[in-house]
Amino acid sequence: MSAGILVWAYTLLLPTFADIGVVGQHILTDGPWGLTMLRPQHLFGLELSPLVHGVLWSLALNILCYVGFSLRREPSAIERLQANTFVPSDLTPIAPSFRLWRSSVTVDELTTTIARYLGEERTRSAFESFAATHRISLEAKDEADFRLVRYAEHILASAIGGASSRLVLSLLLRKRTVSTKAALKLLDDANAAIQYNREILQTALDHVRQGIAVFDKDLQLICWNRQFGEILDLPPSLIRVGSELADILRFNNRRGHISPERIEDFVQAQVERYVSGNEPFLERFAEDVVIEVRANPMPDGGIVTTFTDITASVEAAEALERSNETLERRVRERTEELTLLNAALARAKGEADAANISKTKFLAAASHDILQPLNAARLYVTSLIERQGGRDDRRLIDNIDASLEAVEEIFGALLDMSRLDTGALRPEFASFRIDELMRQIELEFSPLAAAKGLELKYVTCSLVVRSDRRLLRRLVQNLVSNAIKYTPAGRVLIGCRRHGDRLRIDVYDTGVGIPESQRRDIFVEFHRLEQGARIARGLGLGLSIVERIARVLGSAIELYSTAGGGSHFAVAVPRSNAAPVELPARDASRIDPSQLAGTTALCIDNEPSVLDGMETLLHGWGCDVIKAPDLDVALAAIAEGGVMPNGLLVDYHLDHGNGIEAIVALRARCGDLPAILLTADRSPVVREQARAEGIQVLHKPIKPAALRALLAQWRVLRVAAAE
Repeated sequence: MSAGILVWAYTLLLPTFADIGVVGQHILTDGPWGLTMLRPQHLFGLELSPLVHGVLWSLALNILCYVGFSLRREPSAIERLQANTFVPSDLTPIAPSFRLWRSSVTVDELTTTIARYLGEERTRSAFESFAATHRISLEAKDEADFRLVRYAEHILASAIGGASSRLVLSLLLRKRTVSTKAALKLLDDANAAIQYNREILQTALDHVRQGIAVFDKDLQLICWNRQFGEILDLPPSLIRVGSELADILRFNNRRGHISPERIEDFVQAQVERYVSGNEPFLERFAEDVVIEVRANPMPDGGIVTTFTDITASVEAAEALERSNETLERRVRERTEELTLLNAALARAKGEADAANISKTKFLAAASHDILQPLNAARLYVTSLIERQGGRDDRRLIDNIDASLEAVEEIFGALLDMSRLDTGALRPEFASFRIDELMRQIELEFSPLAAAKGLELKYVTCSLVVRSDRRLLRRLVQNLVSNAIKYTPAGRVLIGCRRHGDRLRIDVYDTGVGIPESQRRDIFVEFHRLEQGARIARGLGLGLSIVERIARVLGSAIELYSTAGGGSHFAVAVPRSNAAPVELPARDASRIDPSQLAGTTALCIDNEPSVLDGMETLLHGWGCDVIKAPDLDVALAAIAEGGVMPNGLLVDYHLDHGNGIEAIVALRARCGDLPAILLTADRSPVVREQARAEGIQVLHKPIKPAALRALLAQWRVLRVAAAE
């Protein structure tokens, strides 16, 4: 530094003095002693600006002197230690073959010095870890090498700071060569560094939110921060070195709600908790103040405690708990209310469903009583029609017959709906050719379409489907019937087309059409469009039954229509690859229905009017009739008359037993007679029971043409038996 300052003064300061006349100008022009090479502003002929010239020469000479003197002097141990902070160990210029630098300090001395700051246990553990990592053995009398000293500085710095650790090690390394003055200087510096670090640590502790206190192995206070006294609200007499933990706890317990005779026991229990230091615990040092205490043991037997005021958190938790309890209570009350309300709704719904089911069951069960008088009237009217009468009488009888037919249609639709709603109508799936069903419908509705001047066309289809033949026929019948009924002029087209793995049955018409806003309404019971009601009579039940049948069959009804542009109804049924089930072939040998003379029929019904109507109708066909209200009377009548009947006509609902049981008993007495079961019960159970006994079934109201056809079969059977 001195060489640089001198050059700076010669090259920059001396010319300034020459300019103001302190020295002569010839020094600047000729140099000292006439040596031009030494001119202050042009040393050795270097031509630069005065400032750059002076700075360049002063820095150059300063660096040369610094490097030169450093190379000529051996570094001291402390300088080597301090240099290690800035120079990595792998760049240290030590020959590989030379043993690592050794100090004049033994391992024992180094360990003892570090233990004063870190404690014996921690120091021993740290040095053992160092020896295991470097695979060396540390003997107490061995000299500490460079790596061990550097490690000692590192672990010491973690306790007292980097500057203090370097000062302590400097004092230790230079203990044999340092003078008394230098030793005192190092001690002063170390003390100042330690005091500085202590002030920094105390400041940091005072700014920590928790209260911190350190107690020695005798449980006496040796260190604390400001929050410790504030949180515990301690008087100054207790916040001093040497205060016992028991005294601090006793002071706070006296301010609490603990009786004086229990304070000492309580303090002893508290001290044991502090010493054990297993888990954090809560203390109430004053009213409504909750402190979380954590106590951790130190190697020398003392404890470090932290005190955290968690009163706000505890109050918030308690408030939350109270809120949860209130909320749970309210939820429980509302749940109970909703449960009661749901139970009431369930009861109301159950009552409504029960009433609906009861209504439906009543309608289904009452069908026999409803249809009995209608059946009798039908029989009487048929008898009148078949008798000769005047033209006026004939017209009146036709009107009565048409009215009865309309009533039959109404009751039939209502009964079908009741059976569909109660689930009594179960599908019987089978594979069959669709053209068999469609041909029957074409033959059935062709006369009706021709009577209205409409063209009814069926596009043939030979595919096999799997469905319930009877229900699908009823569904398509209703669609075709509606199409003819609500088509004033034009045509009705029936066809089928493939639709994936299903077959779609389409019914087109050129009728009045259905507005888009009312397409859902037409499937509601008893709902009819105003324009359709003007064209044809009806109840508005046909499409409702169609939708219910489609639901039972697992299908859906599709509708495409525009007002005044006709309608298109469609239903898709599964296609089948199985062989179709063929219907039993009708007997080709037929007898004229009028040639029933000589046929004796046994009629059993508990309604006298029905028996009288049946007798009148059968007498008109030339049949003899044995009538009885029950089985016992029938057996007595056969025995009394001595005439064996050719067949049996038996009502299912009797006062004693049912018609099937009566037929079985009569066959057991009179032989295997053909029998017809007359019933208004359309349930599959009755039909299956009759089929099992070989009994044919006719549903009430009886259609005379169907009855006459069955009686004609009796005649065929009698003739065949005679041959």
